[in-house]
Amino acid sequence: MSIENDLSLVMDFDKNYCLQVFNLLPVAFTKGKGCYLYDMDGKKYLDMIGGIAVNCLGYGHPKLSSVVAKQAKDIMHACNYYYIPQKSELAYRLCRASFAEKVFFCNSGAEANEAAIKIARSYFYYKDINKYEIITADMSFHGRTMGTIAATGQAKFSRPFEPNVPGFVHVPYNDIDAMIEAVNPHTAAIMLELVQGESGVHPADAEYVKAVRKLCTEKGILFIVDEVQTGVGRTGKLFCYQHFGITPDIMTLAKGLGGGVPIGAMCCTNEVATGFRPGDHGSTFGGNPLACAAGSAVMEIFEDDNIIDNVRDVSADLFEKLNNLRAKYNCIRSVRGMGLLIGIEFDDTITAQGMREQLFTMGFLVSAIGKSTIRLAPPLIITKQQAASFVKALEKILKTVSGPQNVFDKIKNAFPSKKQAKDTVTKIGSAKIDKLDTLDATDNKQSAPADDDDE
Repeated sequence: MSIENDLSLVMDFDKNYCLQVFNLLPVAFTKGKGCYLYDMDGKKYLDMIGGIAVNCLGYGHPKLSSVVAKQAKDIMHACNYYYIPQKSELAYRLCRASFAEKVFFCNSGAEANEAAIKIARSYFYYKDINKYEIITADMSFHGRTMGTIAATGQAKFSRPFEPNVPGFVHVPYNDIDAMIEAVNPHTAAIMLELVQGESGVHPADAEYVKAVRKLCTEKGILFIVDEVQTGVGRTGKLFCYQHFGITPDIMTLAKGLGGGVPIGAMCCTNEVATGFRPGDHGSTFGGNPLACAAGSAVMEIFEDDNIIDNVRDVSADLFEKLNNLRAKYNCIRSVRGMGLLIGIEFDDTITAQGMREQLFTMGFLVSAIGKSTIRLAPPLIITKQQAASFVKALEKILKTVSGPQNVFDKIKNAFPSKKQAKDTVTKIGSAKIDKLDTLDATDNKQSAPADDDDE
């Protein structure tokens, strides 16, 4: 039985048989090529969110696809009772490319962060030092397991699952005084995202990161950087910490590392690695041949195809164009981020959800964060021309904004008569987006709340 060509049946099966934990747009993609996805009707979409920073090489990359297909044919899984050549090779590549000296592989960002939390505690346990607390930042996001929701500095992710795992302290982001005040004799680690993706794409201040590193060194605290979203070239360097002139003790990776194949990694120094002994941690699927072969292919392609150079070039051009829009349209409050992880924040006249929906109808995929910010995290192979087409579409929408009226309210002047306007308004959540032929809008719209990350 195949249902992949019947969207209504797919939606029906999903509603009846899948746990409803996601807010889905009314579309299903059947194939992808480069930076584009194609739905069941053949409509093309430019993927400006990249599977939430996962598909770093886009879709159907010939070398990555070939490596995955060959590995799937040879051997997909071998248990961790035995040596796995693909795991050893990928660990070597990651260590050669970073500060790390040891790597533990798992399946997701949340699992990588769980491993980081555990090793930070066990490191001091084996030294017979009573340190167990971990300080994280307000508005952070570290995953959806019981440990990582406790680490996450947003109560909305943990409140339904209380009581939460103890031992976590949250302080304001980019506030070194608050961080210093929170440190106590039981502090084992400080865990930070160097760009907070889930809360609206907020980069850390360089001096703040350096001060945190200094604090950790002075107090004998481990510094964990969560690079689940920022790692593997996303910010214009292979790893985001390299922008700040510091070296962490632990780094977590996932998302782009496998180019679409699920994989996570916890990377650390040899000293920190003494915190795990045989039997302390493990993963049935972690380090499997398929995922690790994909990871090595990604690393090799990055080097051979100068992917990071492309990130820098396209990022500079895209930021310039977006900031030009900001200067032109006062409804854009902020453009921020690093590399190809970008947040565009609007004022109260535009909702992120409404903008996401309107861009969707025009063939562009983005993520909505909170009430007012859309997030961009496209494949790292995106061209300047493709990025420019997104900016052009965004401006097409912004041109309809005039004073208190905007594209998410009734645009009376866009129609020859009030009756036509009334007949063509489609409600999307609390916002209203008119089906303008000039915006290439379609009838296929459905409300969807803001996206949440899914480590």
